[in-house]
Parts: sequence; C-alpha cells; structure tokens
Amino acid sequence: MSHRKNTMDRTAQQPLTEDEIHALVDERLTPDALAAVHKRLAHDPAAQSTIAQWQQHRDALRRLHQHILDEPVPAPLMAAGQQTAAAQQDIHQRWRWGGMAAGVMLAFGVGWFSHTAWLGAGHFPPSSSTLAYTGGAPEFARQASFAHAVYAPEIRHPVEVGATEQEHLVQWLSKRVGKPLKVPHLQTQGFELVGGRLLPGEAGARAQFMYQNTAGTRITLYLGAVDRTAIGAGAGVGADIRETGFQFRADGPVPSFYWVDQGFGYALAGPVPRETLMKLAEAVYRQL
Repeated sequence: MSHRKNTMDRTAQQPLTEDEIHALVDERLTPDALAAVHKRLAHDPAAQSTIAQWQQHRDALRRLHQHILDEPVPAPLMAAGQQTAAAQQDIHQRWRWGGMAAGVMLAFGVGWFSHTAWLGAGHFPPSSSTLAYTGGAPEFARQASFAHAVYAPEIRHPVEVGATEQEHLVQWLSKRVGKPLKVPHLQTQGFELVGGRLLPGEAGARAQFMYQNTAGTRITLYLGAVDRTAIGAGAGVGADIRETGFQFRADGPVPSFYWVDQGFGYALAGPVPRETLMKLAEAVYRQL
C-alpha cells in the first residue's frame, strides 16, 4: 500500500505536458482527467502561468471574432456540405457494385480514354467544346464550384490578398502552385479583380482569383495541378495529361467551365448564364 501511495504521489507531482495544457485550455478533458490534471497543476507553478496566459489569448481571440462565431452558417456553405456528403454516399454505393460491374466500367474507361486521347493529341484546338476525357478534371471542376460557394458570399474576408497588392498576390501564388501565374483582366467584360487566396488540392496547392461586377456578382478562377493519379485508366504512370477544350459543368453549387492545359487545370465558376460564363472563360484562356 505504501509503495502504491508513493507512486501516486510522484504522478501527482509530475509537470504537465504541453498536450495536457492544450487540452485543459481547450476544455477537452473528461471530468476524471480534469480532476487529475488540476491535482498536478497545484504542484506546477510554471504550468499555472502558461495556462493563465493561454486562456487570456483564447478569450481575446473569441472577443475579437465573436461576430463571426455568432453568425449562422451561410446557406451556400450548407448546400456545399450537403452536396459533398451526398457525393461521398454515392461513391460508397458504387464501390458495392462488385467485381463484374467494376470490370465493365474499367474496360469502358480504357476504351473511352484511348479514343479521346487521340482527339486531344492535336485534332481539335483547346477552345473546342469537345473534351478529351481526363479522370481528374471533372472532380477538379466540382472543387472549383464548391470553393466559389464557400468564399464568394463573404463580405469582410472574400480573399486573403486584395487587388491592391496584385504583384505580391501573383508572386505568392505562383511560388505556391509551382507555376508562373498571370491575372487575367476582365474589365472589358465588366468584372474587376477583388483579390485571391491559396487553397489545398490533391496534387498540391491551388489558387483562386475572385472578380466582381458593378451588380455585386462574383466569379472565381480556380487553378492548379491536376492529379496525375486521377487520369483515365490505361494512361500509365507519369503519362502526360492531355490538353482539353472547354467543358461545362452544372453539378456543383454554381456552374463552371473548365479546361486542362499542360498538366494544369483551370475552372471559371459563377452564378451567371452559360453564354456569359463561356465568353468570360474564353477571355481568360486567351490571356493565359
């Protein structure tokens, strides 16, 4: 009994780890764990001081952003989340089809890619409305649509870097996506640059440029490397992603036109008529 008591006493006097302090400040401890930590905290003046400072910082941040914390979730973001959940459920259902269906789909994919890759090898210009199929491109367009739905409704923080710092914006995003970028000018079409931001993607960083017209309508240009592992079956490891023509997608929160050029995907998304979006996409393509 004496040995057990000495062991418990030593445990109670052990300094708190940084992870335990984080859990305490973030209020993530169970009642039993909280009681044990408080018992050790009584013998740890350094941890007491750290916790007091971190709690002050936490409370200051909460006060600073309280207006955001109290805001309801934007309807476009809710819709994007619901569509993502539905898409994930659909993917799970497709995995249950079994070997025969999967084999049929794989064989169809190989044949289709072989046919359309020939089309993409130079038998039509990049601006053609026919698309040489690449497996990663449609998903890339959906991600562009969801990214638009998340950030376009923002009033105070629609972009990370504003148009007034365009030179810095272009240098920063070019470095992160690994490709020299240009910001297309769409003033002739009635849209001014708002700014841009950095976003994550399967094949690395992606960039989003946002534009707005005098009516307050926003469109976004989403770009980045297309994941080579998502190319149609049979292309082979390290195969080049074929250049594609414009393809219209309307299966996301907002419609978009997308295309692939030298391994990079581009998608222009926004709540405008298809003809208007097509003309804007052509203007963007000509400048890139």
